[in-house]
Amino acid sequence: MVGRAYTIFDTAIGRCGIIWSSTGVVAVQLPEAREIDTRRRIFQVHPEAREQAVPVNTELAIEGIVGLLQGSDPDFSDVSLDAGGVPAFNRRVYEYTCTIPRGETRTYHEIAKALGASGAAHSVAQAISKNPYMIIVPCHRVLEAGGYADRISPYGGVISKRRLLALEGAHPIASKTLFEVLLPVAPPRSPS
Repeated sequence: MVGRAYTIFDTAIGRCGIIWSSTGVVAVQLPEAREIDTRRRIFQVHPEAREQAVPVNTELAIEGIVGLLQGSDPDFSDVSLDAGGVPAFNRRVYEYTCTIPRGETRTYHEIAKALGASGAAHSVAQAISKNPYMIIVPCHRVLEAGGYADRISPYGGVISKRRLLALEGAHPIASKTLFEVLLPVAPPRSPS
């Protein structure tokens, strides 16, 4: 294979895209509102990519993504990533992010501290916002200091971190829905 290739595939949240090279997965695109918008996003970032048959490494990634979005806990350790254009600090952030267990979250500050760069929370946030490997590198498990869970990388499509965390059974501290806020204080109904 020369250059980059992509395919579109079905998941529980819509039609996702994945881009790969001969080295490994280059990027994952979560679904936009329409498949044509997902394809446009892929072409904006990877105009040289052509739709092709899926190699084994990419098939492993697709199976894992589909599984996670159906509620399972896939293992992406055998999926090769093409990190050729990824800065070294970002790679360190992504490697650490992959160690965060399903259903748990960390803040930008906690990751910076774990990497020995305690003053680099902003740099961690920047790395997370540029994560091209959505789901494979679970950046949705990394939150702002208050547990805010609505922002996601440009590859996130219309899916929020909150929705991905809910699929994993995690509940961020902040960003509760109105229903979640009112339910605990609503008076119980008397039986009729």
